[in-house]
Amino acid sequence: MMKILITNDDGIRSEGLRLLVNWARQLGEVTVAAPKTEQSGKSHAIEIVHPFSVEPVTLENGVRGFSIDSTPADCVRYAILGLHEQFDLVISGINRGLNIGRDIVYSGTAGAVFEAAALDVPRAVAISTEPTSFASALGNLDRVYAFFKKHDLFSKSGIYNVNIPKDPKSLRITRQGGPYYSDDFLPREGNLVMPTGKSIFSPCGDLSLDTDAALGGHISITPLTIIRTDLDAFAAIRDLTE
Repeated sequence: MMKILITNDDGIRSEGLRLLVNWARQLGEVTVAAPKTEQSGKSHAIEIVHPFSVEPVTLENGVRGFSIDSTPADCVRYAILGLHEQFDLVISGINRGLNIGRDIVYSGTAGAVFEAAALDVPRAVAISTEPTSFASALGNLDRVYAFFKKHDLFSKSGIYNVNIPKDPKSLRITRQGGPYYSDDFLPREGNLVMPTGKSIFSPCGDLSLDTDAALGGHISITPLTIIRTDLDAFAAIRDLTE
């Protein structure tokens, strides 16, 4: 039986996680390790200075869970390195809000699957949807899973970022797009500022980009990598020495 680890960045009691857990039970044995509180925007951060709490919990339908007072990446780390268990698949989500374009860099949802890959989990998927409802995401999970199986996507890459808009049309294999959101920093009393997001997306009509595909009403499926080397630059300068 496939062993599945589920996490997120919206917190262990979030609706998106609950829906994902109930769906994933048809695929195998599910374990949940998710943040105690919301950890949106925490990217691939981990805690290496202070101890943090880990509380065993029993979730709906008797699913084993752990409420972890740290980041999504730490949730994956604890499940693998702390419990000394191996998983066949890590799913992070369902995130309330799309994770597309350069925002992937900040995403705690994506950070969890990057950590899964760093710890040699063979398959990891981040799933996000539009912020007003989980209905479209839940209603299309079977469709997305069937697409992965039909085309044997995990033989091509071990990490994918999936974004499901409202009432989606086709499924598209995409690459990371450009800027999606930015912030204004609004002043508050006591020298405080509040980051306030605003869309800066400018469509270019290229449905190979996750931004244009997802915001154009298509399910975006993007292969990711934890490799940070610019391979084109490396190939161009690899023989330089002095």
